[in-house]
Amino acid sequence: MTMHSLTLISHPLCPFVQRAAIVLLEKQVAFERINVDLNAKPAWFLALSPTAKVPLLQIRQPDGEEEILFESMAICEYLDETQPGPHLYPANPVAHAKHRAWIEFGSATLGEAWGYLNAKNHASAEAKATSFKERLVQLENVLGHGPYFDGEIFGMVDAVFAPIFRYFDALETDGVPLIFADIPKVNAWRRNLQGRASVIGAVSVDYQALFLAHLRRQKAVLAEKM
Repeated sequence: MTMHSLTLISHPLCPFVQRAAIVLLEKQVAFERINVDLNAKPAWFLALSPTAKVPLLQIRQPDGEEEILFESMAICEYLDETQPGPHLYPANPVAHAKHRAWIEFGSATLGEAWGYLNAKNHASAEAKATSFKERLVQLENVLGHGPYFDGEIFGMVDAVFAPIFRYFDALETDGVPLIFADIPKVNAWRRNLQGRASVIGAVSVDYQALFLAHLRRQKAVLAEKM
């Protein structure tokens, strides 16, 4: 399937794939990316993925043997531990554990954001927007002065939240400023992540068009104003 040692099996819109892509780009590791149509999953992909989900990381060992990793954080942590470049977790065990906990918080936050973005009626959209905003307020209360989650150092928590914020960067609706109102530290963090080279490079140049087309297909409330 590849002449490269690392292959990221992907989908253009998947935020979990973006985590792994960001880590690969932060580590400046060469990799190949193969996109899969998740509406018509090929047999080779189903044979590799125990969950039938992306991302997968295909690793070609020096002896020619291949290994497959699944689940985004397993992939990210493998890359952080094995590839050159700065580590994306703090060395202190307590700080490391705290960052891992905020990553779990980030996965739940992604769920709230996704529920809001794909809501098919106004009542559901408002409820999800409220719960998502509550999580952003919690982040506002723990963030320092940035530019990243842990100050000057870009880390794994940033790689997890960047795909969440990207959704809202891609939208052109009046509701986005309201969600991000009165949380200046989150907004500054969001802007700093938006400009990070690894975050930019984690998706294709047509990401915004693909995402907006997805919302229209889902008949999401937010698509009404697009």
